Amino acid sequence: MNPDLNLLHPYPFEKLAKLFSGHVPADKPHIALSIGEPQHPAPTFVQQIISNNTDLLAKYPSTAGIAELRQSIAGWLQRRYAVQIDCDSQVLPVNGTREALFAFAQTVLDRSKQPLVVMPNPFYQIYEGAALLAGGEPVYLPCTEHSDLQPDFSAVPESVWQRCQLLYVCSPGNPTGAVMSTEQMRQLIDLADRHDFVIASDECYADIYSDTPPPGLLQACAAIGRHDFRRCVVFHSLSKRSNLPGMRSGFVAGDAQVLGQFLRYRTYHGCAMPMHHQIASIAAWDDDRHAADNRVLYQQKFDAVLEILGGVLDVSMPDAGFYLWPKTGISDETFALELKRQQNVTVLPGRYLSREIDGLNPGAGRVRMALVASLEECIEGAERIREFVGTL
Repeated sequence: MNPDLNLLHPYPFEKLAKLFSGHVPADKPHIALSIGEPQHPAPTFVQQIISNNTDLLAKYPSTAGIAELRQSIAGWLQRRYAVQIDCDSQVLPVNGTREALFAFAQTVLDRSKQPLVVMPNPFYQIYEGAALLAGGEPVYLPCTEHSDLQPDFSAVPESVWQRCQLLYVCSPGNPTGAVMSTEQMRQLIDLADRHDFVIASDECYADIYSDTPPPGLLQACAAIGRHDFRRCVVFHSLSKRSNLPGMRSGFVAGDAQVLGQFLRYRTYHGCAMPMHHQIASIAAWDDDRHAADNRVLYQQKFDAVLEILGGVLDVSMPDAGFYLWPKTGISDETFALELKRQQNVTVLPGRYLSREIDGLNPGAGRVRMALVASLEECIEGAERIREFVGTL
């Protein structure tokens, strides 16, 4: 067996199941606020297109995706970020961002040079697993209140940047909801140029926001005339934007040279998107109305839940995304366990999304709440949390 598999941490939900093991929850309907799986209905027009194209199951799909899908993605990038992109060389459809973010490290890293992979802390666990199984060493940058829940890139030693081959960033952030500015992205581009590493920007929550659309890495490139997007690659998905987590449809876009090698890897990896999903994805990327309607639903939940929890928890509206990242006032594991036992509401301890470095775990003392359930369930969950906090 590959010995590097032993380097992997248990996944956060494995830890949560172990935490709850042997404990009987309250006799109330379960409300899950732990998993970031959108529960809004999938667009009916997408479902219909999939149903109408099942005959395409008889065809092998192309790893590069059909031209019409790449053109549709390029059109969305132009509308969303005012970015002009070559759909033949700078766009690659993928089976959701999770699969692509993991596979990307296998393409980028040269393990013979003892590469470092820099990432935020807390972070989406795929970044760490991808780094370890590609022969890289993860470097964790704490996201604390002191740095506005984002990594403080200015505090990273020069020696780290010199060995860095891949930088994962996530904006809007999971779990913090923090959004990087265009200026911060430009600073990262400058660092990538000076130290020759690739930036992988996970932007899968970019279409869930209140007022101002979060900027993207390719947008920052275009603003400085960097239209080849050198060393810059972004990852987007229909899972959150369109409530289609089960369709496993997303894309990677940016540096054509990097994507050419990624396509080469993926051709052997055997991960082409099914043809009927490609056809349905075209319709989803072409339609912005359903994404706007989706934002309204999330805003309603944030307004209701924050009104209920605002006076009892240290919690605030995120910049974007659909997570709350409140402080617990007690151990986050104790908070999650007792909330489950007393109210049968599930949240995720923040420490499960972070690593302790130099005695600091930036996720400890917080929990992640995903407002993905219905408005009624989110309100009921918030009221139960309020009742629980009142017992502490």
